[in-house]
Amino acid sequence: MSSQKTWGGRFSGSTDERVEAFTESISFDRRLYLQDVQGSQAHARMLAEVGLLSSAEAEQICAALTEIKQQIERGEMTFSIKLEDIHTHIERALIERLGDVGRKLHTGRSRNDQVATDVKLWVRDAIDQLDLLLLSLQKALVEAAADSLDLVLPGYTHLQRAQPVLGAHYFLAYVEKYQRDRERLQDTRKRVNVLPLGAAALAGTSLPIDRESVARKLGFASVARNSLDVSSDRDFLLEFVFDLSVIALHLSGWAEEWILWATTEFNFLELPDAFCTGSSIMPHKKNPDVLELIRGKAARVVGDLQQLLVLVRGLPLAYNRDLQEDKTALFDAFDTVAASLELAAPLIAQTRFRRDVIAARLEDGYLDATTLMEYCISQGVPMRAAHEAVGKLVRLCEERGCRLADLSADVYESVRPGLSSGVYQVLGVANALQAFRSFGSTAPTQVESQVTWWRQQLGIG
Repeated sequence: MSSQKTWGGRFSGSTDERVEAFTESISFDRRLYLQDVQGSQAHARMLAEVGLLSSAEAEQICAALTEIKQQIERGEMTFSIKLEDIHTHIERALIERLGDVGRKLHTGRSRNDQVATDVKLWVRDAIDQLDLLLLSLQKALVEAAADSLDLVLPGYTHLQRAQPVLGAHYFLAYVEKYQRDRERLQDTRKRVNVLPLGAAALAGTSLPIDRESVARKLGFASVARNSLDVSSDRDFLLEFVFDLSVIALHLSGWAEEWILWATTEFNFLELPDAFCTGSSIMPHKKNPDVLELIRGKAARVVGDLQQLLVLVRGLPLAYNRDLQEDKTALFDAFDTVAASLELAAPLIAQTRFRRDVIAARLEDGYLDATTLMEYCISQGVPMRAAHEAVGKLVRLCEERGCRLADLSADVYESVRPGLSSGVYQVLGVANALQAFRSFGSTAPTQVESQVTWWRQQLGIG
């Protein structure tokens, strides 16, 4: 059976079937077939350019590889653990079609640099897909923001009511988070977009290959400078899955928020039926399962990152078979985040906020206390003295069961003479909101400007 192996010449006996089952990766790396074909076609054409293949041989190989790709896409290829991985499957199918011409394809390369190239091509495609998904989510959030310029929400710190914020300001906060995610991915893409092919096993090759030509054909921005580094490098995977982990954490925080807001206790919003499930025993239940799973699946993605970090810990130069195990974590992290993003945008678009319920309790919780403190500061009261005075006023309101706006002018005069003349213009949620003025704040004019800016940035008509 060793004749089926790409390395069989060194061995006189067949591989133990248990070893074949233990070492195979075809069960998960078959999804690299497209990238393997693309990389092999570029490699074949380069070999013809430098005279290691004839032009006719290179085109034969490229045509056969296209047929093999189509065969895989039609579901007609039989995968076997005896052929270990997708790279060997494709090469074996090529040899079956072309004989010795097919045997020439692997000239000047190793599976080490071939696999690294395939994975980089895959990650590059994955980054581009994620960018589109994140863009779609941002657009959904900006549209929700545009519809929420008149919605006022209680803002929270420590899950306690803090200050009023516009609903639009809330949605734009997540637009900012996902923009950073997109920028992180684009920065990672720069390091992904460096060609490994041509490093061969670890030391390069004595054959006259042209790595720059392959880079141009595959759209890589540059060529890796150190063959020894290339054989072991999985930094780009760690960075990519870290990026995925941050996206998952952003999604998880949003999901947790809306799970709380959908409870009877908050009752801020109504989730669409299409994104909820019921109970097998309690007929009244409407459970936020999609949001709960988005929150829960973040743990998987973080776990995938942990798996990769531990995988590469302490590996000596250059290639080690441990690195075969990088793909399960990579694929799982990407699939999980992509699936969550696909659900997030339509869920946001279809969720309805209960404006009347929110408005009915908006004056609860002293959301105007900080604005009152800042008004006192503007009237010459030192910040710490103003903070203490407003704290005492809040305690007084709690004892009387009233709001800050209900306190008499005499009470405010006791803080500072003349304070009562303008204090009521900043009390109450509506007044507090209008008092904001700093750039990036929840001031209505600032938020409207930000919505317009984001619509332009994201190409929303």
